[in-house]
Amino acid sequence: MTQDHSLVREPQQNLLEVIRTLRPELRKSDRKVADVVLDDPRLMLNDTVAELAARAEVSQPTVLRFCSAIGCSGYPDFKLRLAQSLALGMPATHSALEISDTPEQIIEKIFDYTLTSLDWARYHLDKTALSQAIDLLTAATRIDFFGFGASGIVARDGQQKFPLFGVPCAVEVDLHQQIMQASMMRQGEVCVIISNTGSTRSLMDVARTAKERGAAVLGLIGAADSPLKGYCDVVLVVETLENTSLYTPMTSRIAALVVIDILSTAVALRRDSNEEHQKAFIAMKQRLNEARFG
Repeated sequence: MTQDHSLVREPQQNLLEVIRTLRPELRKSDRKVADVVLDDPRLMLNDTVAELAARAEVSQPTVLRFCSAIGCSGYPDFKLRLAQSLALGMPATHSALEISDTPEQIIEKIFDYTLTSLDWARYHLDKTALSQAIDLLTAATRIDFFGFGASGIVARDGQQKFPLFGVPCAVEVDLHQQIMQASMMRQGEVCVIISNTGSTRSLMDVARTAKERGAAVLGLIGAADSPLKGYCDVVLVVETLENTSLYTPMTSRIAALVVIDILSTAVALRRDSNEEHQKAFIAMKQRLNEARFG
């Protein structure tokens, strides 16, 4: 039996996703335990070893061996990690939408799917690359955001946030305007390319054009093997559990929006050390408050 040890050695991973991933490689009797757990994991929270063994029709030592096979130090650790995983939502494999689903089931499935996918994205985000991206954006004299479709929505969100911290920003979601804008970029400016697939040819043209003009290129992409990576100075892979199912919610967009929030907040904290910027930001917030009724 071979296992993906990168999974079993990371206690922060959603345990239900670990079990699902490792299931084909488990012993036959261990798979019986895995099936019972995946079928209704909430029932396991109050089960003793003997009760789980009875549900799975295996011996108690088999249950303990199963716990070890999925990376748990014992049955108590298994139940603790199971409870943590359930708090984050059911795994994506349990959240497939069906035509017969009631509104209540749709609510549960989409929230579960989104929470699980965000948790996955969080633990797969490269912290070193994130720090490099923050450095790049903090030093930028101007930031231009580029994207299409759902990624264009994320690009607009970035353009809406970063000017608050004293950085001139623009966003382009039209192909011709993107090429024009990239052709006018300069050294010291940052081109932010947002693409879930990371394989849109026109965005590669934008990235290449911006680099030729001396701008730095930051890529927010959803695929680790994206060809767009070759055109970027810094790459943030925002990996989610999204698939191509017709009814799958767009968790990739939500995860990318969270990363934009992380980047903008980190840049804000860096710039807030500047007293002049801090005063300007406070004055801006006061003007916004005055514009609101009451």
